[in-house]
Amino acid sequence: MYRQNDNGGLGRRRFLTTAALSGATIVGATALGGIDADAAFASEPSLDPAISASSFVEGRITGITGSVLQVAGSYGDRSRVQMTNATSVWKVQPTTAAEIEVGDGLYARGVPMPDGTVAADAVWVNIVNIDTQIRGIAKSRLHLSHGRHEFIGHVLPDTTNASYAGRALTSDLSRLRIGQSAQVLGAWRPSDDSVDIVRISVGH
Repeated sequence: MYRQNDNGGLGRRRFLTTAALSGATIVGATALGGIDADAAFASEPSLDPAISASSFVEGRITGITGSVLQVAGSYGDRSRVQMTNATSVWKVQPTTAAEIEVGDGLYARGVPMPDGTVAADAVWVNIVNIDTQIRGIAKSRLHLSHGRHEFIGHVLPDTTNASYAGRALTSDLSRLRIGQSAQVLGAWRPSDDSVDIVRISVGH
């Protein structure tokens, strides 16, 4: 996985902006902060005073043993993430731990345990937030580029929405134009490096 700074270069978020280019609405909140897709990119979580510390884990899932995810981080570190019945899971949309697979990318937030495991309150699977340019438009997909890397963005029925100039989300994608700069929030598909588009924002 190549590395690149991401609009400010916070290390813990680097995976989120580059995973899809390696060669993504949940409503609610917990004591550690929001659990919607945008919460994964918040600069600072909103912590309950009763919680002394939170931990963040990012990387690729290398193994799953029961409810524990083995994760290889972007910087060579290794972590264990404990899933619980209360863990919120996002993978394009709210889902369950059963949808998590070896090879998926992961960004997790939780509480560090004495044995070094992170008990996750929220896990975002394959989530990416990418600055792109629209290169082509088809009925069920967009041709996008990020720098010199080109990839496919899949338009998902009942899931993909657009925001124009910061206005409310709409399922109407007819105002997208070739050549526009666009911010894409979605989920990376490890099998072919394409992205399922959850939200595409232009004119922001």
